[in-house]
Amino acid sequence: MRWAAALLIALTIGLSAAAARAETLIAAMSSHQIQITSNYTGSQLTVFGQVERDGRTVARGDPYDIIVTVRGPRRMLLVRKKERLGPIWINRTQRRFPDNPVFLHVASSRPITEMMGPEAAQRDRIGLTNAERPSDDWIDLDPDARRFRESLVRIMQGKGLYGYEERGVTFLSSALFSAPVDIPATAPTGSYTVDIVLYSGGVPLARQQTNFEVIKTGIEQRLASGAYDWSLLYGLMTVLLALFLGWGASVVFRRD
Repeated sequence: MRWAAALLIALTIGLSAAAARAETLIAAMSSHQIQITSNYTGSQLTVFGQVERDGRTVARGDPYDIIVTVRGPRRMLLVRKKERLGPIWINRTQRRFPDNPVFLHVASSRPITEMMGPEAAQRDRIGLTNAERPSDDWIDLDPDARRFRESLVRIMQGKGLYGYEERGVTFLSSALFSAPVDIPATAPTGSYTVDIVLYSGGVPLARQQTNFEVIKTGIEQRLASGAYDWSLLYGLMTVLLALFLGWGASVVFRRD
């Protein structure tokens, strides 16, 4: 009986592994580098890919869904809560979000609420509010943490750095898809990661990751490098330039 049980377990594991390999996801980007020049006003990249199915796989009853999540450079972000103290408003409480992306963009082939329930979205870290939720704490035990996280998303959305497109992924055929990603001029320089997840019936089937970077070029890059490598000299030149411009303005606009 033991060998029969072991055989049954092995068969179950084998079938699960075969099911996991039933679909594979191939994804790429239109460009892996955005260059910031003097007339830079933002850019747009396109994520495109294909769902490959095993020829022996039976067609699924539920349609395929794609969720694309773009995360920008990570920084320490701080959210403060204002409270009224008499006639004035002051900052009373605050919450730090260490190692949080400054840029966050989520696009899906249809609304996430139609793909899965809120518990599954929290568990899989899907959506703006859930994308940076700790993976080992997908149930909110601290309501204040949830409110601060929602406030962070709202503030960053107001700055144009966070965004969600509920139909931002388009299936060009039953297997081909594309998703444009707008990068605003205010997006910081650095490395960006792109996560593409394939779903069907609320179950993740395959995942792919790619990346791109935003860099400065030309005189902007030389000035930034000079300010970093020669900080003392850069500071002195800035002070001298300010003094010269101030003196020049006083001469031009002097009243005799």
